[in-house]
Amino acid sequence: MMGDEGARVCIIVSGRVQGVFFRRAAAEQARTLGITGWARNLNDGSVEIVGQGKRRNLEILLAWAHHGPPYARVDAVQAQWEPRQGEFAQFQIC
Repeated sequence: MMGDEGARVCIIVSGRVQGVFFRRAAAEQARTLGITGWARNLNDGSVEIVGQGKRRNLEILLAWAHHGPPYARVDAVQAQWEPRQGEFAQFQIC
């Protein structure tokens, strides 16, 4: 079935995304979608999300990242798709 294949995506979200619970909200979204991986703050003020799971669920997470939680202001989102590597057991906040 289309969208059921495993994939990995690295998402960089910039804007007002630190200090607005972006990582926590991303973790909640990912866990709801059955995505494993992590979210962390970067030194430049952006947030990096790495997720693995069904491609269609990753696409939902990527779409969510374009607006994020209520107090966030997303200016840009970059995504890089890769084959699933299966290295994560759960989704964590780093």
